[in-house]
Amino acid sequence: MANFHGDSGHSRTLKFFWPENFKLILATRSPRRIQLIKQMDIPFEIVTIPFDESSIETKDVVHIARMKNMAYSHDLKKGEILLTADTLVILDDEIMGKPANETEAKIMLKKLSGRKHLVETGVCLRTSEEIRCFKERTKIFFKNLQDREIEYYVRTYKPFDKAGGYGIQEWIGLTGIEKISGDYYNVMGLPTSALWQELKEILRRTSNI
Repeated sequence: MANFHGDSGHSRTLKFFWPENFKLILATRSPRRIQLIKQMDIPFEIVTIPFDESSIETKDVVHIARMKNMAYSHDLKKGEILLTADTLVILDDEIMGKPANETEAKIMLKKLSGRKHLVETGVCLRTSEEIRCFKERTKIFFKNLQDREIEYYVRTYKPFDKAGGYGIQEWIGLTGIEKISGDYYNVMGLPTSALWQELKEILRRTSNI
């Protein structure tokens, strides 16, 4: 069932940038992606797409995002923009998924400790006329993490819904990350700056804004 999220308190900004006859449909269960779209002051609707990622072996985040997008079974109306995304945490050639429990989360963070890893997000935007997909990559450099730091973070924040076993916006990101190269919000699951440029291009092409 769809849930609509409209004016976030910045109606003048929305009216200036976002035409009333356009609607963003956000296909996600991720609270971080929902939060970021809200912060972008874009009115949107949330939908759920039945999509099983467990059998997918590809590391191509754009391909996965496109598969999610095409799994949406309803016809898009004029002015509707369907957004799907997929994020992977990659250490060397290993994909770091979501930990099932505290033990797995601790193992993941110990692997990431003192090393560089990549976060890649693929995004697909589909209208009734076209589909546009892109990918953003961010490099993350973790400091050497002490066992007690890992223990505290995992027990306190329980990052079992996060790829790689951590959230950059949480305690471990504030204290354990030495530097990043690329889009910070990409690590949260949505490259907002690149997304905004793509959305503006769609609006320009379809309504001369």
